[in-house]
Amino acid sequence: MKFIIQRDRLIAGVQDVMKAISSRTVIPILTGMKIEAKQHGVTLTGSDSDISIESYIPAEEDGVVHVEQIEEGTIILQAKYFPDIVRKLPEKTVEIEVDSNLKVTIKSGKAEFNLNGQDAEEYPHLPKLQTDNSFEMPIDLFKSMIKQTVFAVSTMETRPILTGVNLKLADNVLSFTATDSHRLARREIPVTDANIEFQQVVVPGKSLNELYKILDDSEETVEISVTNNQILFRTKHLNFLSRLLDGNYPETSRLIPEQSKTKIQVKTKELLSTIDRASLLAKEERNNVVRLSTQGNSVIEISSNSPEVGNVVEEIIVEAIEGEDLKISFSSKYMIDALKAIEFDEVTIEFTGAMRPFIIQPLNEDSILQLILPVRTY
Repeated sequence: MKFIIQRDRLIAGVQDVMKAISSRTVIPILTGMKIEAKQHGVTLTGSDSDISIESYIPAEEDGVVHVEQIEEGTIILQAKYFPDIVRKLPEKTVEIEVDSNLKVTIKSGKAEFNLNGQDAEEYPHLPKLQTDNSFEMPIDLFKSMIKQTVFAVSTMETRPILTGVNLKLADNVLSFTATDSHRLARREIPVTDANIEFQQVVVPGKSLNELYKILDDSEETVEISVTNNQILFRTKHLNFLSRLLDGNYPETSRLIPEQSKTKIQVKTKELLSTIDRASLLAKEERNNVVRLSTQGNSVIEISSNSPEVGNVVEEIIVEAIEGEDLKISFSSKYMIDALKAIEFDEVTIEFTGAMRPFIIQPLNEDSILQLILPVRTY
């Protein structure tokens, strides 16, 4: 195997696939990175058996040559050393050559590295997903759906299914739902030309976080294919394969209150910074509790009280208040996370009493929903 490749393209591809390579894997060969050279381009692969990432560098694209003098072949390189070597090479191009004894030579300018490779036959085959059952969506929209939900997954392994985001596609609506049983985040969008439907597809939050970092904003669409235990996200230069979590995701729609007793409309940034300030004194207390109380005449009060530390009180003028007076306590962290995820200037918050879950939504926009359970304060 032999090829000469543009160093920048190689670095970008290596950085992407490194996100799937773990030194803690039980399969030794998976600590390596697979490199496959074909006449049309070079594919890099990394996997930790939970997620697998393939990054493709075409030989030529839009008249620009990225890889040349290709002699086909495959090799496994030690991922512990290869990325650092590539990053520190002196010239803009890199020549990689493998001999019949799996010895790898990496040259750039006057620098030359010799590494021991491993036989690519040993590398597990990635499952090939049928892409008939797939649909496409814009990358920027897909990334915003991840951002608005994935933070609410559970970090506790006691209920593994809650460490993932539930993807559901039915009646031409795609929804992402995440909950850790104290809060819930949901985002829905219409999907027109999908030829598949699915209910119980739960993607690990960790996988979606990595995918979010890797997906390139410059690419237009991502293609999503699902089988019974794997999901594939595909763009022009990237295949990102993740296992799915086993089990049934809880029915979350019944958690969402149908009617409300108190409704507040408020500017997102103003509420966010007020709660942020109130939480400064709530750090030590159990889960950073702050309190919201309505004061009538479009005024709400945000306060926090920590007996050992002190207390803080701040009033904000809101756009509108409807319904009953209310005093409610909640985790400032959950509220801050929820408000940050909503990228709208104004939100409405609907309460059904001091001990019932409340929902936060952008003004006049019900495709995004955040739900938080209040905290009992005695």
